[in-house]
Amino acid sequence: LFAFGNAPTALMELCDLIRKGKAHPAGIIAAPVGFVNVCESKQMVKPFRSIPKLIVEGRKGGSNLAATLVNAILTFDDAGQLRPGRDV
Repeated sequence: LFAFGNAPTALMELCDLIRKGKAHPAGIIAAPVGFVNVCESKQMVKPFRSIPKLIVEGRKGGSNLAATLVNAILTFDDAGQLRPGRDV
């Protein structure tokens, strides 16, 4: 599970690695905050339909939100039954 709360460039790099077949994350939390490349990096995650993801739309986000989302996923009682595209 990759969680991004700050560096949009790191999220963009992960997207490049996925496209090249060099990374196969179990999930992505896309919540970088700021102005430069933030919205663009979040848009890059959307085409990966087979990867469960949480995307915080727009320029909002941050490390505290990314950490909260990770904790919510890890403590969710029925997490094993989540279905990408419907529940997440």
